[in-house]
Amino acid sequence: MTSKRLCFEPGHKPKCLVIVDDTAEWDRAVYYASRWAIRAGGGVVMLRIIEPEQQSQEWLGVAEIMRAEAQEAAEAALDRAAGRANGIAAITPERVIREGDAMEQLLAVIDEDPDIAMLVLAANPGAEGPGPLVSLLAHELGTFPVPVTIISGALSDGSVDSLS
Repeated sequence: MTSKRLCFEPGHKPKCLVIVDDTAEWDRAVYYASRWAIRAGGGVVMLRIIEPEQQSQEWLGVAEIMRAEAQEAAEAALDRAAGRANGIAAITPERVIREGDAMEQLLAVIDEDPDIAMLVLAANPGAEGPGPLVSLLAHELGTFPVPVTIISGALSDGSVDSLS
């Protein structure tokens, strides 16, 4: 792990990392991060993680087709999220697609970019719980390498505006 964040050193700028997944609340995280980027003079990094499918040799051709489809879906999701960020803050976010275990890939992206100043997530406001990534991170927060901001998925744009 990178021991020192460089986000506020000369020649660097702070960035928010946002996970763009298939949950309904990803928009809240993108909205908050984009507003934060305006105020902090920073940027936004959008990460889409593709979890690999288990595959056997006899299904290798099918697995390659599935991987290509997952890549296309990831690009489309990042296109939507980048369009949203641009509409909010007139910024062009960095886009990263990784394949593998979600926590491993998340930590690797943070480690590789010393300008990432925080991770922004949004929590599902429903009774089913905050969402898989927020739940997963809850066990790691004490050792996480950057601050984590969790935005309620129930907040309106106006509410987020007043907080960011």
